[in-house]
This record gives sequence, structure tokens and C-alpha cells, in this order.
Amino acid sequence: MMEEEILKEPQFTDEIVSIIRSGLSDEEIIEKLHDYHDNDIARSLEALTKEERIHLYNILDPEWVSEIFTFIEEPEDYIEEIGIDKLAAVINEMDSDDAVDLLEEIDESVKEKLRPILHEDVKADIQLIHSYDEEEIGSLMTTNYICMKKTLNIRQAMRELIVQAGENDNISTLYVVDENNKFSGAIDLKDLIIARENDDLDDLISYSYPYLLDCEKISDCIEKIKDYAEDSLPVLNDKKEIIGILTAQDVIEAVDDEMGEDYAKLAGLTAEEDLRETTKESMKKRLPWLIILLLLGMGVSTVVGSFEAVVAVIPIVICFQSLILDMAGNVGTQSSAIVVQGLANSSLDAKNTFKQVTKEAVVALINATIISLLVYTYNFIRFGATATVTYSVSISLFAVVMFASIFGTLVPMTLEKFKIDPAIATGPFIAITNDIIGMMLYMGITVLLS
Repeated sequence: MMEEEILKEPQFTDEIVSIIRSGLSDEEIIEKLHDYHDNDIARSLEALTKEERIHLYNILDPEWVSEIFTFIEEPEDYIEEIGIDKLAAVINEMDSDDAVDLLEEIDESVKEKLRPILHEDVKADIQLIHSYDEEEIGSLMTTNYICMKKTLNIRQAMRELIVQAGENDNISTLYVVDENNKFSGAIDLKDLIIARENDDLDDLISYSYPYLLDCEKISDCIEKIKDYAEDSLPVLNDKKEIIGILTAQDVIEAVDDEMGEDYAKLAGLTAEEDLRETTKESMKKRLPWLIILLLLGMGVSTVVGSFEAVVAVIPIVICFQSLILDMAGNVGTQSSAIVVQGLANSSLDAKNTFKQVTKEAVVALINATIISLLVYTYNFIRFGATATVTYSVSISLFAVVMFASIFGTLVPMTLEKFKIDPAIATGPFIAITNDIIGMMLYMGITVLLS
């Protein structure tokens, strides 16, 4: 029982609501709220009344409110409660990337009132991030980082750190530039703290520190970011000047978004669907694929219809149609999913393409042999050795498994070669193409054996 109590997930939101409703003075409420994480305070807002939330905004300083708002998934529900002046103060305290996200949830009329009272440096940072396409690294970066000249000594570097830390809280890694403001490398905060005054700052700098370019595609950088596993990575422009950083939180969001887009493609959608988007937007994403799949599905029906004479003579073949189609889709999806995964994590490239194709062919040969023998045994017992279906289903399954496996392997490789996202190859296109070929093989073999 004691162990269960220890492991039980704490419910801090109820405690926070109780504190706010306790009748304590504003100073006492603030002191008690300091014991809780900003995320828990953000989650408690939903349980408060509008009047209680407004009171909370007023007693907390703008910096604290800005931290709380970074954890709110739908801030538009609360923005109108803050007031223009307080909202501007909150945005002025936010990291540039968080400020951009918040402004996207604000009506244009409110933005017009905000622009004159936002700090010039904040507006410049927001404009910089807005200048990048949402698929580029620059759209995810923040300007909250510490940067110093490589010409400083240890004492000067410590003083610079203290000055900049008052405005920027991403201090675990310190970025270094040369006299021309070009990125040189990075210093681990721990190394600077333990350095002696007479040490050379140059000895602390990691000159081979990884970096990202502002116009690089996010999807192209995911593996690089994951491989280095740093708390943050600098973002450089084409002049090799540092203009921002990508934090660990940004990386997590980028990976999550990329996985969401890939999952959407697996479902045959052109992009990840948002629960808040309009019916029209959802239809635009789904309908084109559904129409394509409808046309391909009609192709399957056409194939079956062209063998109507065979079905009329041997109607039992229809009973195994779904078996053939399901096996074709399953095998093709398995093979293509493995290849797409290999292409995504860079473990599959031009050097080992032949090896992967050969491996899939061998696996397909073994699987096809076992599956066809199992089906042959079942049909032999049920229909006897002389029945056409006994042989046609087994031979068809063997051919379908072989084709689907190799087809599912080669298609994503081909798409990758032509710079087309191979994730689309694991969607319904693979399955329904295999359906068409599978039915042609099945009916064709049945005709030959009848």
C-alpha cells in the first residue's frame, strides 16, 4: 500500500486551485505557487473561473506569466483575458520562438494594437523567425542564448556570462564567435566555471562543435540532431554567423511533428491532420487520396470482371480472393516499412541497396514457400488433389508474396532516388497496387490450370 502511494501520480492542479481560492494575500499566494512547476499552473487555469484567472495574471509578473503560457496548448482561450498592455509585456518576456507561436493564435486586430508596444528587439526576432518557411530550421530556432568573443580572457568571459544570463536562460552551452562575428565553437558551462583565472579561454572552446544552417529542411536534419544529442545546437546563416539556437525542447517538437507527418502519409494523407482544422481543410487533405484510391480500386474490380468466365465455371475461387489480396497488402507493407525506416535513419544507402534487395528476396522466398505449402495442405484436405483451386491458390500465393515483397522494397528506394518522400510508398498505394497485380496473378494462374 505504501509503495502504491509513492508511485501514484501527484495531482498538483487541485492543490494550485485550492491555493488561489484560499483567501490568502497576493504575496502568500505567490510564495506558495513558487513550489509548483509552470506546467502544473498552466493546467490549473482550466479549473479556475475567468475572474480568478484575471486576478492571477495581475499578481504574477509578466515573465512568470510568459513561462506559464508556453505550456498552454490553446492559449487563444485565455489571451483576451489578459489585456493588451499585460499581453505585450508577456510577449516581450517570451523566447522568440514561443512568441511566434503565441502570435499565431492572436487575431489580426489584436496584433495591430500590440505592434506599437512590443520591444523593437522582440519584433526583430519575431520577424526573423517568420522569414523562414515552416519546414526550415530557422522557423524553430530561438534567440535565447549566450554568445561571447573568443578574444576574452576567463575573467571577462565570466563577467559576460553573468551579464547575458540576466536576459537569456539557455546557459548550459556558451557559443563563441571570432573578431568578425563568425561562429567559432562552443564552451560547456561547467568547463568555464571550474577554469582558473590564468587559463586560456581558447583551451575551453570546442572548435568542431556541430551546427545547423538556417535554411536546411527540418526533415533532413532530424537524424543529425539526434546523433549529437546536445542540449542545444547553434543555427547559422550563409555567412556563418550565429543567429539562433535549436534547444532540446525544439528538437523534441520537431521529431514529434516529423513522426506525425510520416504517420499521416502512412494513412494516405498529404499532411498531418489537426483536430482544430476546418472541415474544408480536412477534406482537401483526404479527398485527393480517396479519389486516387477509388480509381485504383476500380482497377481491381475491372481485373476481377475480366475473369468473369472463370468465376462462373469455378465459383470457389472467389472464396480465396480476400486471402490473396490481404496477403499481398500485408507483405508489401512490411517490406516497404522496413526500407522507409532504413532510409529515414540513414542505415540504408546506395552501398547496401543490393544487399537489402537480396535479403528481402530470400526472406520472401522462404515465407512464400511456407505459406503456399500451408494453404496447399488445407485445400488438399478439403478439396482433394484434383481440384484446380488446390493448386491455383498455393501457386498464386507464392507468386504474390514474392512480387509484393520485392515491389514493396524497390518502390521506396526508387522514390528516394527521385527525391520524393518515400514515406508515401508505405501508404495505400502499395497495398492497392499489389491488389491489382495479385488478382491478375491469381486469376491468370487459375485460367492456366483450369
